[in-house]
Amino acid sequence: MSGYCSDSSSAGTDDKMIFSRIIFCLLFSLSAFLGKAQFVATIKASVDKNRILIGEPFVLTVEAGLSADLAIKFISVDSIPHFELLETLAIDTTIKEGILYIRGLYRITSFDSGHWVIPSFSLSKTVKTDTIPIDIVFSEFDPNQPYHDIKDILEVEPAKKKQWWWYIGGGILLLVLLLTWLLRKKKPVMVVKPAVVIDPFEEAMRQLAQLKKEKPDTKNYYSTLTDIFRLYVFRKKGILSLQKTTGDLVIRLRDLDLDKDQFNKLSQSLQLSDFVKFAKYIPSPEDDIQAFSTIGRSIEAIEQKKDAV
Repeated sequence: MSGYCSDSSSAGTDDKMIFSRIIFCLLFSLSAFLGKAQFVATIKASVDKNRILIGEPFVLTVEAGLSADLAIKFISVDSIPHFELLETLAIDTTIKEGILYIRGLYRITSFDSGHWVIPSFSLSKTVKTDTIPIDIVFSEFDPNQPYHDIKDILEVEPAKKKQWWWYIGGGILLLVLLLTWLLRKKKPVMVVKPAVVIDPFEEAMRQLAQLKKEKPDTKNYYSTLTDIFRLYVFRKKGILSLQKTTGDLVIRLRDLDLDKDQFNKLSQSLQLSDFVKFAKYIPSPEDDIQAFSTIGRSIEAIEQKKDAV
């Protein structure tokens, strides 16, 4: 009897240990599951600047953190009221401790001056970004420039009464003498030389070829490149661009109804030229080729727009 009881007690102890291990495993799995289930998706948006000149590009960053096992589509930035998407710089994804992190960089700009707001991006009713205020302004004037005072009104003395009929009689006499002299004088044969008409498009293409052949220093290269374009749109479309800033010129060019991608590239090339001429920016050889190609293709595109202003 004593041996039988000892064996039974040993078997009961083993069953309790196995049961305890099962309970421990279940609790561990449940805690891991609850820890993952308690994670709340996050999203935030930011910009590298909140005040820009009209047409100046800036970078919008959108970051989201999602559970890796959730099939949630990342926010797609394709249109924002009052803003234009220039390009998508990067979309990066990383997974850390079971969480999927997505980060998107977008280069955008605006040609509508004023105070505008980038609306919030939302993953759900409760998970969304804050709105972002952006001010779009024109180039600021220099307050140090001298002001021109308003001049006083100059009083005009009333004309004195004169013997005006003498002047009328003298004028009639001079007119009769002039007509008599013209009728007696033999009229020489006028040889009219035909005016040489220079086609704006052909002239612009010739100047671009000459610039590519000579390849001056960087500053003169970009200055000549933009002057060729400005002269062409003035002669072809009547746009007074030679004295206007690049920002004002870009606004006028929107009336030409160019393709959106071509218009954005043209705007960037003109702004790059300003950076080279005024900010001493040093472009790469690829920038030189891209700017030259963009100006040439833009002139060709404008030449085909017969109904553009």
